[in-house]
Amino acid sequence: MKKKNMALLFTSALACSVLFSSCLGSFTLSRRMLEWNNSIGNKYINEAVFIAFNVVLVYPLVFVADLIVLNSIEFWSGVNPASADIGTTKTIDTKDGIYTVETQANGYHIQKAGEAESIDLTFDASDKSWSVESGGESSKLFRFEGEDKVVMYLPDGKEMPVELSQAGIYAFRQTASRLYMANR
Repeated sequence: MKKKNMALLFTSALACSVLFSSCLGSFTLSRRMLEWNNSIGNKYINEAVFIAFNVVLVYPLVFVADLIVLNSIEFWSGVNPASADIGTTKTIDTKDGIYTVETQANGYHIQKAGEAESIDLTFDASDKSWSVESGGESSKLFRFEGEDKVVMYLPDGKEMPVELSQAGIYAFRQTASRLYMANR
């Protein structure tokens, strides 16, 4: 009887945490499993795989892992580990050349076609800052301050708080343009 009450209490607590948290999460892992299943092509094979994966508990385990572990990580850190496309490379064709952008665990590696030097944009989670690294040198670009402000690091060594709004970005552009013209 006591075991049954504990199971009921645990199930109720889990249901309440999901229903009343107002944070459903992205369910990235579950969505990717279903997208893979739908990509098989034949609707009869799709259904057979779906039933088989439910019988051998693949879908239920993926859903529970997504619900409890990955969505909790996403809620507290703001990043779902299953949603990162680490290692994917995209090619971008611009008027200035062709660039490859590789997604890394902490940022991006950018390489222009035909050039040996590359640029790394790196995110430091400890202080919520982005840096640029090239040729063995690293410079901080900006750091996040709350939800609606960043602190920009200027070339002259000063810091400039910038509100993430049209007016704030316009003010930063004016300052950056003035500094650029002064250094020419």
